[in-house]
Amino acid sequence: MVDIIKAIVLGIVEGITEWLPISSTGHLILVDEFLKLGVTEDFKEMFDVVIQLGAIMAVVVIFWGKLFPFGKKDNKSPLSDKGLGAFIKTDIFVMWFKVLAACIPAAVVGLILDDWIDEHFYNPWTVAIALIVFGVAFIIVENINKKKQPKINSISELTYQTAFIIGVFQLIAAVFPGTSRSGATIVGALLIGVSRTVAAEFTFYLAIPVMFGASLLKLVKYDGGFSSSEIAVLAVGMFVAFVVSVFVIKFLMDYIKKHDFKVFGWYRIVLGALVLIYFAVK
Repeated sequence: MVDIIKAIVLGIVEGITEWLPISSTGHLILVDEFLKLGVTEDFKEMFDVVIQLGAIMAVVVIFWGKLFPFGKKDNKSPLSDKGLGAFIKTDIFVMWFKVLAACIPAAVVGLILDDWIDEHFYNPWTVAIALIVFGVAFIIVENINKKKQPKINSISELTYQTAFIIGVFQLIAAVFPGTSRSGATIVGALLIGVSRTVAAEFTFYLAIPVMFGASLLKLVKYDGGFSSSEIAVLAVGMFVAFVVSVFVIKFLMDYIKKHDFKVFGWYRIVLGALVLIYFAVK
């Protein structure tokens, strides 16, 4: 029961920090310092990644109409006027191809260097430095873009080249925990002229194959077996992450229509500094 309560807390943390550009992995590492699950180290490492599946299901539910590429209703660009082609939404297929193009950098590096990255960079010091560096980056980018009009204001306007460049920024988050996957892709998108709303939405879509792939990789590599209590802990964490994510995603999409990302930059800087101080005196 104690571990179930801890899983609820971790699910809340995941649901909030996965979508706000403040690093879910970084926060889970930090929370683990004060709220340790009574599980093996291998299970905890797997849990921190697979719990993200709950969060990603919130994106699938909220944006289902923009993600599912089949159906005759609201089909703005059918493959053909009649037959099966009338049920294929080519604009959504094109969007998915762009998402896959953006996934290539992180997928290649993740498959090759997953264990090496965990061994060398999955620690509080890397997290703290990444929090601060990308916090500063948010503030600088927003100041630069303050008087600029975005060049890309819809998902359909994204080119394959633009999508791939955003994917390169995502690669930074794949290597350095604490960077924030959403934070890295949003900063990258803003730098190349993508509007905040499109940057956030594309980041949500990009998370789907990335998180499914990362979770599958961790599950395949995990060979500890599952006890009934571990299954319960993982299921509770994922469910809570899903519920919280639904509210957080809707909040963020409303928030960025009127505000910039600088508040998240300052939050990251303060949190990163506190982490450095904590582990320096620990």
